[in-house]
Amino acid sequence: MIANVRILLPLLCMALSHLAAGQECSGQCLCPSTPPQCPLGVSLVLDGCGCCRVCAKQMGELCTEKDVCDPHKGLYCDFGAPINRRIGVCTARDGATCVFNGMVYKSGESFQSSCKYQCTCLDGAVGCVPLCSMDVRLPSPDCPMPRRIKVPGKCCEEWVCDTPKYLDPFMGSVLPAYRQEETYGPDFSLMRENCLVQTTEWSACSKSCGLGISTRVTNDNRDCRLEKQTRLCMVRPCESQMEQSIRKGKKCIRTPRVSKPMKFEISGCTTTKSYRPKFCGVCLDGRCCTPHRTTTLPMEFKCHDGQVMKKHMMFIKSCACHHNCPGENDIFESMYYKKMIGDMA
Repeated sequence: MIANVRILLPLLCMALSHLAAGQECSGQCLCPSTPPQCPLGVSLVLDGCGCCRVCAKQMGELCTEKDVCDPHKGLYCDFGAPINRRIGVCTARDGATCVFNGMVYKSGESFQSSCKYQCTCLDGAVGCVPLCSMDVRLPSPDCPMPRRIKVPGKCCEEWVCDTPKYLDPFMGSVLPAYRQEETYGPDFSLMRENCLVQTTEWSACSKSCGLGISTRVTNDNRDCRLEKQTRLCMVRPCESQMEQSIRKGKKCIRTPRVSKPMKFEISGCTTTKSYRPKFCGVCLDGRCCTPHRTTTLPMEFKCHDGQVMKKHMMFIKSCACHHNCPGENDIFESMYYKKMIGDMA
């Protein structure tokens, strides 16, 4: 046994040395024509040489000067002894642990809470991204009444097509409005060759405060293919203390505008321009204020590594205050946003 260990150790050292030599930075950048497709929950980042976009190393994986650890999960490359700066192990920075369903997880540790969600502990907060498809199917002539069903033996629900019981022989198969997201159509004025254009309304922002996402589904493209579109959104800043701005004798502040220009930030990337957006306010009588009229504008973000990305964002025109208040933010919805933001960086 000891003899075998003595034989294997030199071979292991040689293999690690060869790995480190191949991962050192050189003066020339040789990157693939297309960036890699990273697994779910793994960030696409710039390598340590500042050359190519790579999939970040995860907790417990080997890392080098070139192969960096996932910064969005608070991981860093621990090289151990100061003299050994060639190969390390991705380790979480000091952060609070997470308790989820009676289990304790370290900061930066990933786990699967169920067959539907992959979760990560980030400094005391648990975030999850869906493993099942989040696609939305609009009604179409060949599938006028789509719905999701639970399939025995499978974790994720699947789409099936129901046939309406009664059809008007003069109207044919009239497309019903999509049941989960109200649609603008079908709008027959947008009828193109072999394509009836349909677009859902933008969904509510995924967060009641702070930066979130809003989605919609449309087939308004050259191929008439259903696609999901996303935009950033912010209903109001967190901890804004808007109650102090409510005038005497009033119960609500409906659509306040920030007094000074501000910039938006996601994952260390900041907008290149400053804005004075409107936000939805608050009420003192139990009502909540939500966006009533919005518009979507393109925005440009610049990151620390010099990368520039363009994203669309919701800007509020007016808000309405009412008693039909949404529930608390779902952890999976909010962390679906975090996954998307991680993919943007």
